[in-house]
Amino acid sequence: MALKLIIGNKNYSSWSFRPWIAMKTLGIPFDEEVVPLHTPQFKARLPKISGTGKVPVLIDGDTPIWESLAILEHLAERYPKSGMWPSDLKARAHARVVAAEMHAGFVPLRNHCPMNMRRPVKPRPLSAEVDLNVKRIDALWSDCRARFGKDGPFLFGAFSAADAMYAPVVSRFHTYAIGASAPVRTYMSAMMALPAWREWQEAGSKETWVLDEDEVD
Repeated sequence: MALKLIIGNKNYSSWSFRPWIAMKTLGIPFDEEVVPLHTPQFKARLPKISGTGKVPVLIDGDTPIWESLAILEHLAERYPKSGMWPSDLKARAHARVVAAEMHAGFVPLRNHCPMNMRRPVKPRPLSAEVDLNVKRIDALWSDCRARFGKDGPFLFGAFSAADAMYAPVVSRFHTYAIGASAPVRTYMSAMMALPAWREWQEAGSKETWVLDEDEVD
């Protein structure tokens, strides 16, 4: 039975972007269902299949898995040869650390700079809290690249779940023209050059749904 990934709007749904880009990039086949955020359809459908009533939700047979990081972990077990996590033990441990840090943190950045693929690239003034998030992410990405990235352009060389978890942050850094170090800019370019990235962005740009709270301008 094919996997099904239920996601929100591609323009806005950062949490949906994470498992979607991982599955596309790592060659894990799936069907997708887009349920527009904050619509009657969303409110009727999601509570029936997701414990949180939110997206994304992966349907594997009769098993629903929600929460992006849990979905990625499930896929790593289901497809152990996919490369979801680095093969090296130390790299894999650190990849899980930085993925969990993303899952649990950086709330000021996420709130102040919502993912919006259609937004024209331009700066937005950052608060002190957001700036601290930016500095931490820049340091984190630079450290991963320096320590583990010698075999490829991503955080741990080859694309992994850690990159998927930070994909919406790459989008935010780009959309809001956030200043970044040279290693981070190089990493961002590699992420945005992925065919899966371009596919998601193109689909998001064609959507007509508008979420006022994510249109910060």
